This record gives sequence, C-alpha cells and structure tokens, in this order.
Amino acid sequence: MAGEDIHKSCLVVKWSGNEYSVNVDDSFTVLDLKKEIKNVTGVLPERQKIMGMKFKGKPPDDTVLLTDMKLKPNTKLMMMGTREEELVDIKKRTEKLPLQVGRIFLRILGKLPRQDKVKEPPPDLPEVINDFDIEEDEIAIENREEYLAKIERRVKDYKIEFMNEPRPGKKLLVLDIDYTLFDHRSVAEQFNELIRPFLHEFLQSAYEHYDIVIWSATSMKWIEVKMKELGCTSNPNYKLCFMLDSSAMISVHTPKYGVIEVKPLGVIWGKYKQWNASNTIMFDDIRRNFIMNPKTGLRIRAFREAHMNRHKDTELLKLSKYLKDISNVEDFTELNHKYWERYRPKRKHDKTESDDAV
Repeated sequence: MAGEDIHKSCLVVKWSGNEYSVNVDDSFTVLDLKKEIKNVTGVLPERQKIMGMKFKGKPPDDTVLLTDMKLKPNTKLMMMGTREEELVDIKKRTEKLPLQVGRIFLRILGKLPRQDKVKEPPPDLPEVINDFDIEEDEIAIENREEYLAKIERRVKDYKIEFMNEPRPGKKLLVLDIDYTLFDHRSVAEQFNELIRPFLHEFLQSAYEHYDIVIWSATSMKWIEVKMKELGCTSNPNYKLCFMLDSSAMISVHTPKYGVIEVKPLGVIWGKYKQWNASNTIMFDDIRRNFIMNPKTGLRIRAFREAHMNRHKDTELLKLSKYLKDISNVEDFTELNHKYWERYRPKRKHDKTESDDAV
C-alpha cells in the first residue's frame, strides 16, 4: 500500500509562550514544516524564524529535508514570528511613539550640556508581574544548613564550561536573559525587535570592569540558541565567561510561598575563589532568584511589550553607568542595590588642592 514506508513523527514548536504539536513525516522539508506551523499559529512561513535546527553547522534553508537534520521525535523548536493582523496593530501603535532615545542616550552619557533640557521618557515599566515580596524570608533562608548543603552538591557536581577564561582582577556580573536582555514572549516581525535597547553597548561597557556570566532558568540548549540569536557569543567588543542553566539552581522552601527555584551565587563562589559577595553583582527581573544572596542581587525592570517599549527603554544604559560608578568599590556588600538609581560615587579629592593645603 502506497505511503506505508513513510515514517511520521511529531515536533514541538514553542511560540509566544505556548507549545504546539506539529505532525511531520520523512518527506517534509523546512518549508513544509513552516506551512504546518502556520496552520497552528497563523504565522506565515516567510515571517517565521525557527531556532533549534542546524544543517552543516548553520541554519537550514527552506529546501533542506528534516530527515537530513536527524531531528528526534518530540524535539522542541523555538519560533519567532508575528501574525499579519498583529503587525498592522503594532505599526499603528508604534507610529505614535516619540523617538527620543538618541537624545536620552546622549544625556545619560553626558554628551548634552546641562542647560539643554531633554524631555524625560514616559514612566518606567511596571514591576515584574507575580513576583514575591520575600524580604521577610531572606535572612532565614540565606544561611539554612540544608540549602548550603545543596549548594555544596552543585559546586561538586555541576560542570561549568568556560567560553573565555576569567581575567585577573575583574569583578563578576551575572545576568538573566528573559525580560532582562530581551522580551521572549512578545511577537515581532524580526527577532532583533525583541532585543532590549542598548544591549551590546551595555555589555561592552560592563566588560571593561567585569567578567560576564549568563544564568537562565532554562536548559543550556535554549540558552545557547538565545545568546547566539542575540549576537552575544560572537561580538568582538566583549566576551562571555561562561553560562549556567536551570540545573545549577536549587529549590528552597519559603513560609509564605512554598517551594521555589533560586540561583545561589555560592555555586560560582564555591568553584572560583576569586569571586565572592564583595565583588559580584547579579541582575534579574525576578527578586526571588537571588533570595540566597539578597545583598548581591539587583532587580532590573522587566522588558516586556517590546513593540511599545523599545523606543523608550533606557534601563541598560542607566545600569551601565551604575556598574562603572561602583567598579572601584572594594566591597559590594556595603551597597544597597535596591536604591541603585540614587547612587552617587564618592568624589576623589583633588591632589593639587591637597598639596596646597599642606
């Protein structure tokens, strides 16, 4: 009977926060897959960017057979793309936004004189949704023996692969990805429209004083895909030291909210003695992720609804200045990152004035 030898299977496509099962068979090309994805998501094939597939070391074109990529059944792929009707709505809404980012950029860097008044951008984005008010639990949890034991096990068992060797004397910056560096759930015509403004300028500036580590609460496969798409693994102006995934996290119990997964920096400090609480800072849009190291974490405003906010978001630009301002602080535990926007570096006494006074 015709077609008996055709092997059928299912792939899982992640898009806009949801997962879709897509049936394929041995005859399918990449274009055929895109057509099936269109049937379940409504995104046209030409609007789709599929991550997680490689052919001969690079993304495949539409004519490549799925069998040539040896995709296993139930392989998860990530798709970026936007329905046509949503594109129309996005364009209508963004056309009304003032493009003040260039002038805001110059103001923050001090390139505009003080008397040249720049209209402030709209109010900051709302705080991350459904985060926990966990301050009451922090002290109780940070030093619990059972959690310290879990950290010791991660130090012993979790394998870290260096992308670039640590540099002597550099402080450590640990960064989340989703909603910190890019908006991973909004829809857009192009992937780069979801990247947080000034991402590469921020990383280049930070790299001067900090070794940079990525820590995301997902699998290493998706971390690698995302960082490659963001252009962070091949940028000539900065280098990433290493990346950590969800398996480096530990679970802790809070009295109010039960069991949660967190990112204990002790996993890094236990492996590499050059870093500790005095020279490490972590950015994450979810406060509970650094509940084990409350003095070391800085809760960044979440970058959501990229199509509306990418023209006015300057969070990374402002944080670039903060990182530079505190780079000479000997002990970060003396800082309160909760009020980072109020921080003013101590002014050094002018040597010549001191000499005159003597």
